Amino acid sequence: MHRFMIGLYGGFDLKKYQRDFRSGFFGIEACLFSEPEEITRLAEESKRQGFQIGIHFPLRAGHSRLRDALFLSPDASAHQEAYAYIENELAFVASRLQPAYVLFHYPKPVILDDRVNWEKWRFYDASEYLFESTYSLEMFQEKSEALFQWLTEKSRQYGFVPILELDALNRYVYETDVLENLLLRYPAIKLCLDTGRLFWQEKIDPYFQTLPVISRYAKYAAVIHLWTMQVTEGTKVKQMRHPVLPGQSPEEGWAPIEQYLNIIAQENNQVRIMFEHQSTLVTDEQLDVCYAWVAEIFQKHAAAGVSREKRNMR
Repeated sequence: MHRFMIGLYGGFDLKKYQRDFRSGFFGIEACLFSEPEEITRLAEESKRQGFQIGIHFPLRAGHSRLRDALFLSPDASAHQEAYAYIENELAFVASRLQPAYVLFHYPKPVILDDRVNWEKWRFYDASEYLFESTYSLEMFQEKSEALFQWLTEKSRQYGFVPILELDALNRYVYETDVLENLLLRYPAIKLCLDTGRLFWQEKIDPYFQTLPVISRYAKYAAVIHLWTMQVTEGTKVKQMRHPVLPGQSPEEGWAPIEQYLNIIAQENNQVRIMFEHQSTLVTDEQLDVCYAWVAEIFQKHAAAGVSREKRNMR
């Protein structure tokens, strides 16, 4: 379980920390802390217990109208504002913490496929998305490369791993080589795959398939945001942000988490697992089962990898 993490969003939730965290976990992902004292408490607890801290940008709440930085915006003012927002937050974080990584949603603004009905995809504000018909592949490539260059420089300056969490995706990500080429050219930049988000897009976007995206991008991932949902009767959400459990059948509308994790573990057995679920939906015993089941999947693939290496050495 050395690869496991929990999330503390909105502040240092002592009850969640005491219930969800386990000795030997890699660390905690923090986001939108509203009080400076809670940031101090997180830092102190990290030193006392010896765990790492990851930042889901931004660490602090209330410093921007929107949570996410719109670094791919075609509007020059919004573009510059996004970079300044990130710079200020990185400087603050470096003065208080030594995070293992800082994670940003990407692309932002999200670039939406015009062919799809996105009514059920949650956006806080209309400025968070643009349609593919108004945002060219060339602009996506140009602004993404500038972002990769800048984040690589900032990772050296502040000593963190930049991680891009894939948000809603259009054809620029899953039908072209633009993103993969950038990941190869700027290896300091890593990805985060969100299992629930990918599953939900497949449910509402008839042109999107989750498994090819996971197969293609798992090797570049540093973190998996792991949770599941149950969708019935087309796009009717029955369960949301649920912990993953071995009895959740895809035939009953659950995401095929075991299939996802088998692909991920085969492609990248070093990835961190951040449980981005609502743990209050299950009992203490079920939470233990969740952790043990995920650990078992990765252990199985690790053992298979060792066996292959031994055979190759003969």
